[in-house]
Amino acid sequence: MKVLVPVKRVIDYNVKARVKADNTDVDLTNVKMAMNPFCEIAVEEAVRLKEKGTATEIVVVSIGSKSCHEQLRTALALGADRAIHIDTELNLGSLQVAKLLSKVVEEEQPELVILGKQSIDADNNQTGQMLAALTNRPQGTFASEVVVEDNKVAVTREVDGGLQTVSLNLPAIVTTDLRLNEPRYASLPNIMKAKRKPLDVKVAADMGLELSSKINLLKVEEPSQREGGVMVESVDELLEKLRNEAKVIA
Repeated sequence: MKVLVPVKRVIDYNVKARVKADNTDVDLTNVKMAMNPFCEIAVEEAVRLKEKGTATEIVVVSIGSKSCHEQLRTALALGADRAIHIDTELNLGSLQVAKLLSKVVEEEQPELVILGKQSIDADNNQTGQMLAALTNRPQGTFASEVVVEDNKVAVTREVDGGLQTVSLNLPAIVTTDLRLNEPRYASLPNIMKAKRKPLDVKVAADMGLELSSKINLLKVEEPSQREGGVMVESVDELLEKLRNEAKVIA
């Protein structure tokens, strides 16, 4: 079984994002970049399926500039077999990303596509669902457990009321939630081996798709600063502040 795992390059989650002085976008100058945490979970799940003997090949794919090679090599070091880079300098929206991924799915014909439920930069939570619609494949989103058996995949997903398990016929699309697994660290020998694994480059403009985004970014602003809390000495003082300062009680 071939497993395809899309991964995205984002600002490292430990780094505080800065806004450009002209408020046009987030400032990425000299900022540490990393693989999107949900994508790391997707790679780990694919590697675990291969270790169980369920998966035979893991292909990772990333869309963006040449800098994506860093994250692809990381995925290869974690256990992926080969990588595909779709080269573009465009700032793509979820739909355009899903269209490009659908082309990769058409060419690679993976039985299972595992991707993070969302990226921590755009936070849209759309690409997996759009990819399922474009490829006409069943989808299991927000997966906290994935079991592949008898040409089906059982996905336990987190919903408002608890847990829901759905059974999907392969080929299928699965998006990962935080509690699915804990990603491993790449060992030094595997990092060295990853440098010799195949990494193919495709040009997005040559894939015959309309990639212009329908969404325009107008302005980026820092969130407003929260004021510090106030300690009160008594219930009476608390009630007085709620009544006269916060004005939330009469």
